[in-house]
Amino acid sequence: MNGTLLNSTIARVRIVIRGAVQGVGFRPFIYRLGTGLDLAGWVGNTAQGIQIEAEGEKNRLERFLVKIESDKPSRAVIQSLETSWLDAGGYERFEIRDSDVSGDKSAIVLPDIATCRECVEEIFDPTSRRYLYPFTNCTHCGPRYSIVESLPYDRNNTTMKKFAMCKICLFEYENPANRRFHAQPNACAACGPQLTLWNEAGDVLALKSEALDRTVEFVCKGKIVAIKSLGGFQLICDARNDAATLRLRQKKRREEKPFAVMYPDLETVRQDCFVSELEERLLRSPEAPIVLLRRRKPDLAPSVAPDNPYLGVMLPYTPLHHLLLKRFKAPMIATSGNLAGEPICIHEHEALERLRKIADLFLVHNRPIARPVDDSIVRVMAERELVLRRARGFAPLPVPAQKIRSGVLAVGAHLKNAIAISNPGGVFISQHIGDLETAQAYETFKKTIAEFGELYDSKPERIACDLHPDYLSTQYARRTQLPVISVQHHHAHILACMTENELDGPVLGIAWDGSGYGPDGTVWGGEFLRILPNLTFERAAHFRTFRLPGGETAVREPRRTALAVLYEIFGSDVINMKQYHPVRAFSVPELSVLRMMLAKGIQSPRTSSAGRLFDAVASLAGLHQVIRFEGQAAMRLEFAAYDFRTDESYPLLMTEGDPSIIDWEPLVRALLEDLRKNESAGLISAKFHNTLAEAACRVAERVGEEKVMLSGGCFQNKYLTERTIEILKKRGFRPYWHQRIPPNDGGIALGQTVAALRAEG
Repeated sequence: MNGTLLNSTIARVRIVIRGAVQGVGFRPFIYRLGTGLDLAGWVGNTAQGIQIEAEGEKNRLERFLVKIESDKPSRAVIQSLETSWLDAGGYERFEIRDSDVSGDKSAIVLPDIATCRECVEEIFDPTSRRYLYPFTNCTHCGPRYSIVESLPYDRNNTTMKKFAMCKICLFEYENPANRRFHAQPNACAACGPQLTLWNEAGDVLALKSEALDRTVEFVCKGKIVAIKSLGGFQLICDARNDAATLRLRQKKRREEKPFAVMYPDLETVRQDCFVSELEERLLRSPEAPIVLLRRRKPDLAPSVAPDNPYLGVMLPYTPLHHLLLKRFKAPMIATSGNLAGEPICIHEHEALERLRKIADLFLVHNRPIARPVDDSIVRVMAERELVLRRARGFAPLPVPAQKIRSGVLAVGAHLKNAIAISNPGGVFISQHIGDLETAQAYETFKKTIAEFGELYDSKPERIACDLHPDYLSTQYARRTQLPVISVQHHHAHILACMTENELDGPVLGIAWDGSGYGPDGTVWGGEFLRILPNLTFERAAHFRTFRLPGGETAVREPRRTALAVLYEIFGSDVINMKQYHPVRAFSVPELSVLRMMLAKGIQSPRTSSAGRLFDAVASLAGLHQVIRFEGQAAMRLEFAAYDFRTDESYPLLMTEGDPSIIDWEPLVRALLEDLRKNESAGLISAKFHNTLAEAACRVAERVGEEKVMLSGGCFQNKYLTERTIEILKKRGFRPYWHQRIPPNDGGIALGQTVAALRAEG
C-alpha cells in the first residue's frame, strides 16, 4: 500500500473469493451490503468464484470486508478471500456485472438444495401467484448441480435458458430487495416449466395441477407412477399397500433390498420411527437426504423393508414432492427410477422406454435435467452424520486437501462408483454413479467423466485407477493413453479417510470390506495398513485367508463362504457335519463338487476379507444362506446384535511376524460351541462384533500408532464402528472415521486422487 493511499479518504479494494459462492445468493448479498454501506463498485461471477471491486471511505471498506465473512449467506462457503488495496477508480454506484467466463474454471458448483420454508409457504398460499406451482424456488433453494451445464453459474449456462422470464419474474430477478434477486432458476406458472401426466403409451392424461390430482388418485388405487424429480425419475407408490410394493419389487427386479419412504412431515415420521435431535436436523436440512431411522412398528407394507429394523426416510425436498405428499397425506415409496443395476432415467422419453414395464403412469415436466443425481443416504453413527451414498445435496462439493494441483482424474472402483478430479479448490467428487455392472451404468460413468471435464474445463494429465485389472473403470483408464497410476484398493480407502480428516502419515489404517485386489494376487479385505509419512503403506496385519469357492458366486452365497471357513478347520470331513446350517443348505452332489474345488483350489481364490467373514458367521448363525443384494447377510448379522448388550467376545490368535496374521479359527470354534448350546443368533452376533473390535485394538497396540483410521464397507455397520471407536478410545488411541465421504467404495476416487498426487512428488 503506497503512502498516497494510506492518507486518502477514499480507497478501492479488489476482492477475489473462491469457494461455494455461486448459486447461494452471494452477488445479491454483496450488492445489498455494498449499497447499505454507501459504497460504489461492482460484483460479478467468474469461472473461479466471485470478484468484487468496492470503493468508498476506508473505514466503510474495512467494515465491508468483515461483514462479507460474518454475514454471508448460510449456504456459502468461503475457501479463500484475497484482497488488494488500490487507488480510487471513480465508481459512481454499486452494480452486478455480467459474468467473466475467462480463465480456469475452479468455481464450486453448489449441490441441489431442498425447498426453503418461504417457498413452501408460497405454494400453499392461495393469494400467492406461485400457488400450487411445482417449480417454485429462490436464491435460498432449488436446483443447482442438476441444471448447470457450464460455469459460471448464470441462467444462460443452465437448462433453464429455454424459459424466458415473464415481466413479473424479471422484476423479481432484478430487484435487490427481493429474495429472487439473481435466482437463476426463477420462474412461475406463466413462464416456467409445466407438469404433464402420461399413460404408459405417452398419451397425455392431464396437465398442471390436474396432473398432480390425478397422480395422487392413481397412487391411492395402488398404481405405480414414475415422476420426473429433481435429478432424475423416481418410482412412487403407496407405502401402505403391500400388493403395490410387491408389484414394484417384481417389476423393478429388486427382490428384498429396502425401499426408501417419503413422509409428508416430521410428525408422521415420528409415529413410525425413533428420531433423535441430530436425525431431525438431517431430515430438515437443505441436503434433505434419506436418513436411516430405527423403526417403531410402522403401519407400512411388510415388503417395504423386509427383516430390517431400520427404515430409509426422507421428507419432501422439492415443491413437486410437497404438493404430492400434501394431497396424499401418507408415506409413499420413493425409489430410484431404474431397473436394478441401471442408472436412473433423466429424460422423459428415455423413461417411457425403460420404465414402461414398471410404471403405470408418468408424471413428467419440460425442465431438462443436465445429469442424473440420485438421493443421498445418511446414517447417524457415533453421534455424527455418516454419508453412505453421496449424491443430491452433497455432490459435487469438493473435499479440501493439502498441496492439491490440477491434472488428476480418478475413476474410482467397480461398485458404488464415483469419479473425482483434482483442482486447486480441492478434490471435486462426482455424484454417486453406481455399480458398473451394466452397459447403461458404464455409459453413465463415461458421460460423467466427460461432463466433469467440461464443467471444470479440466484436461487430465494422468489418471488414477484401482489395481484390479478387471474393473471396467481400470480398463477405461488404460485405454486413455494417459499415464496411469494404479492404487491398491484398501490404500485408497485409508487415504480417503485421512484426507477427509485432514491428516498426514504416519497412521494405522484399518480397511475392512468385501474385496480388493492385493499386490500378492490374493483377494484382500481384512487389512491393517501402516501409512508412512510419504503416504505409501506397509501391510501391518491381516485376517487369516480362506478360499472362496466359485469366486463371485460365493459373494452371493454366504453358505459357500461358511463352508470354506469350516473346510479350513476340519478339512474334507466338513461335508458330513449336517448339524451346521451351511452344510445342510447344499445337496450331497453339491457338497462333493465344493469339496473338490476347495481341495484343489479350482475357481477358489484365497481372501482375507472381513466382509466375507461376516457372511460366514451370518450363514453359521442361520441368518442367510443366499443373499439378494450386496451386504444383506452382514446387515442381518448387525441387526441381530442390537437387542444384546454384552462385553463378551470370542478368542483370537495373532501371530508374530510382518505382517501379523489375525487367526479367526479360535473364534469359529467357540462360535460353533455356542451353536451347540443353542445360543441365540443375537448373542453370537454381538460377541462376533466385539471380537472384531478387540482385534482392531490388539493390532493398534502392536503397531503403536496413536491415530487409527476406520474405512471400508464394513464400517457402515453402526455396531462395529461404535464398538471399535469406544474400545480404541478407552485404550488411549485416537480413532478417525468418515463423515461426508462414504466409507464404502464411493470414497475410493478421493483416495486414488491423493495417492496419484503424492506419487508424483
